[in-house]
Amino acid sequence: MAPPRIERIITALDVGSWKVCALIAGQTAEGQLHVLGTGQRESRGVQRGYVADMEQTEHIVREAIEQAERIAGLNIDDVWVSFSAGGLLSDVAPIESELGGHRIEQEDIDDLLAAGRAGIDPEGRMILHAQPALYTLDGLTGVRNPIGLHADRLGVDIHIIMADGAPVRNLEAAVRQAHLDVNAVVASPIAAGLACLSDEERDLGVALVELGAAVTTVSLYAGGMLVEMASLPFGASDITDDIASAFGIRRSQAQRLQSFYGSASASPRDNNDVIELDPGAAAAGSESPRITRAQLVTVIRQRLDAMMGEIGRTLKDLHFVGPVGRQVVLVGGGADLKGIADYTQVALGRAARIGRPRGLHGLPDAHAGPAFATLAGLVLYAASDPVDLRDLPMMAQDIYRPKGASILQRLMTALKSSF
Repeated sequence: MAPPRIERIITALDVGSWKVCALIAGQTAEGQLHVLGTGQRESRGVQRGYVADMEQTEHIVREAIEQAERIAGLNIDDVWVSFSAGGLLSDVAPIESELGGHRIEQEDIDDLLAAGRAGIDPEGRMILHAQPALYTLDGLTGVRNPIGLHADRLGVDIHIIMADGAPVRNLEAAVRQAHLDVNAVVASPIAAGLACLSDEERDLGVALVELGAAVTTVSLYAGGMLVEMASLPFGASDITDDIASAFGIRRSQAQRLQSFYGSASASPRDNNDVIELDPGAAAAGSESPRITRAQLVTVIRQRLDAMMGEIGRTLKDLHFVGPVGRQVVLVGGGADLKGIADYTQVALGRAARIGRPRGLHGLPDAHAGPAFATLAGLVLYAASDPVDLRDLPMMAQDIYRPKGASILQRLMTALKSSF
C-alpha cells in the first residue's frame, strides 16, 4: 500500500517537568493525520512547569526534536508548544451587536469578532487564546453557525485563556534558542481536551484532570467549550518523592517502583508480595533490602488522599456539582498509575475514566497513553486551523456587553434543566 500523500507537516512539543517530548505528523489533503516521528527525553531545567535553567531546557528540547527528525527523515523549523504551568486563567466574554433583523452574512460575523477583539482586556496578563465559541441570536444561546439566519441581535461568547507573561516568554525563548520558530503556545487543557474528550462530553459537562509530574490542572468543559480551570502545585512526582523518602532510595528507584509495582488500589495479596528495593545489591554479596507491596501502596495512597482532597475542593469551587458534575477524565503521567480510575471514582464520588489520545494514525504504543494526551492534542489543535481574534484587524465599533449571569452560570442552568 502506497504511503499517504502529505500536504502539511505539523510538529508538537510538550515541555514538562518530567519529560520533554516531540511529535512530527503529516496531514493529508483529506485531513487525516499520520505520525511520522516521535522523540522523548528526560526533562532537565524545568521545575513545576516553569523554565528554571534556560541552557538545560534548550539542550533537552533540541535532543527531543532531533530524535523525532531522525525517525521522520525531516528537518523541522517550527513547532506548536504546550504550556501547563500555574497561572493559567480561563474567561468567557460575551459580545453583542445590533442587526435590525436582516439576514446574517459573513461580514456581520467578521464585524462582531473584530469588535470583540477590541474589547479584550487581559489586565496585565498574556493572552494565549482568544477564540469565538458559541453564538447567540436574540437571546438564543448555543448557535454554532448563524450565517443565513435572521436576528435583531447577534452575539458571541469569546473564550479567552490568559497566563502570566514571564513564564511563557521564558518557554518561548528556550525553544527559539534551539533554532525553532514558535507557531503558538497552547494551553495544555485545550490540547488534552481535543485529544481525549468527545463532542458530547464537552457539551454535557465534564471535568478534565491532568495529573502532570509537578502540576495538576483541573479544567471544566460545558456547552462545548472550556469555561473554568485551576492549576494546583502538585503532581505524580510528589508520589515518587514520598516513596524515595519513605524507603531511603533514589528517585530513579522510586520511579521504577511506582511504575512497576505501584497501585492506587489495595489488595489482601499485597502483604505477601515482596519487592527488592535494590536488586543489584545481592550481586555484591549483601542482602537486598525488601518491602511488601502493601507498604508501597500505603505510601502512594497517603499522597493520593491529599491530592484528591484538593482536587475535590477545586471541583466544588468551580461549581462542578449536580447532574453536570458526573464524569471526570484523567490524563497526564499520573493517570498511568494502576487503579487510579477506580480510586478517583470512589474518592470524588463521580464516574471516572482514563483519557487516551485519538485522532492520529500510526501513533506508537509508547505514546498512546494518557501521559501523551497533550502532545497529540497539540497536533489536532494545529490541524484545526483555529480562529484567533488577535489576528483580526482592530475596528472602531461599539461593543455591547450583556449583563446578568456569567456564561458558566447560564450554561450550568441550561444543562441542569435538560436532566
